[in-house]
Amino acid sequence: MKAAPIRGLPGLLIALALAALTALALTAPAAHATTDVGTVAAALRKSPVYVDPAASAQLSKADADTLAKKIKNANKPVFVAVLPADFPTQNLFQNLRTDTGITGLYAIRLGTRFDARADTAVMPRTAVQNLVTSVQGEPAKTQLNNFTDRALANINGSAPKSWGSTDGNGVSTSALIAVAAVAVAGGAGAYTLVRRNRRRKEQEQQEALDKLRVVVDEDITAFGEELDRLDFHPAEAGADDAMRADYERALDAYEQAKSSMAAARRPEDVRAVTQSLEDGRFSLALLSARREGRPLPERRSPCFFDPRHGPSVADATWTPAGGAPREVPVCAADQARLADGRAPAVREVDTDYGRRPYWDAGPAYGPWAGGYFGGGLLPGLLVGTLLGSMMATPSYASDYGSGYGDFGGYGGGDVSGSDFDPGDFSGGFGDGGGGDFGGGGGGDFGGGF
Repeated sequence: MKAAPIRGLPGLLIALALAALTALALTAPAAHATTDVGTVAAALRKSPVYVDPAASAQLSKADADTLAKKIKNANKPVFVAVLPADFPTQNLFQNLRTDTGITGLYAIRLGTRFDARADTAVMPRTAVQNLVTSVQGEPAKTQLNNFTDRALANINGSAPKSWGSTDGNGVSTSALIAVAAVAVAGGAGAYTLVRRNRRRKEQEQQEALDKLRVVVDEDITAFGEELDRLDFHPAEAGADDAMRADYERALDAYEQAKSSMAAARRPEDVRAVTQSLEDGRFSLALLSARREGRPLPERRSPCFFDPRHGPSVADATWTPAGGAPREVPVCAADQARLADGRAPAVREVDTDYGRRPYWDAGPAYGPWAGGYFGGGLLPGLLVGTLLGSMMATPSYASDYGSGYGDFGGYGGGDVSGSDFDPGDFSGGFGDGGGGDFGGGGGGDFGGGF
């Protein structure tokens, strides 16, 4: 009878060992937990797209490589990470940007959720929000490609050199290959074809400029009428140096707009005209506030629905026909119209199909609108509209200029380490809408960083 415990000892040891292994298996971290923010950041410093092994079902290696190649060829600082649903989200964007150390736009697919943040040097926060909203609910491959295409169309700056997509002078490899191909292909036949295409392009640009000239002349005239109606004289009682400076800037902007339009030879030249008009209207807003003793207004974009309405006073939710809701800058009158459920006072232009809103009137109006809503903001506002779709095509910049968004000199792709504004990478969605991860609470993807 005493032998039974001896015979049971091996079984007991085996049972204890199995129990211990089971406990270890239950408490051991999942395979994906070995991937941390540092790993993701290190990968993004080498390539624009990172797919966590635990999220490989979301985006195949071939699709990830294709997406990375697209970003590299565009030479833009867009970073994309595909992570498993339970990847830790506490301060994720801020920590990823700090660890990567490169100025740019960071997009993350977290399970089935998607969001993005950017340094304002490369893209304004409103534009990022609108781009994120436009792709919510789409399958991973479609979502990431659509977001990337739209982001590449309006992001500022260049890709980091660590990706190896450019040479020491920042010239893309694809551009060098294209130049070499043209040189090899030379000859009389090629020259004839190039000359014919150049003439065709010049004719199309002239036709586009003629359309723009009508609209811009209307804008210049409207601003001149505002100046004529202005009941102000620099020598009047109560006028001070600040008021006189505002008035002088408004007059200078008017003259600059006229001279820039007279000198315009291509559609993209119109951007300088509308930029001057936007500057002039803001100067008038400052002058009005000083004369009435009101607080000086902040510098905001013009009213989206018609820049002739003057500087916007707030952002309001608007949904274009067939598009997704987005926040747009509005004047006080249009803000009231939208709040009452009425249609805003939209700027319409002549087209072959009658009067249409400028965002549905064709690609020529991109440079015109870009002068008013530059710095990357405009394409985010126009996602889902005819003009927005055209801006996202590779041929748009060569035909109508890239002046609506990419003005250069913003330092995108620069290695800045932790020297960046963490506010750019905080929630920013407020009410948890627009693709917010987790509804904006507690430091998760949605906010509270």
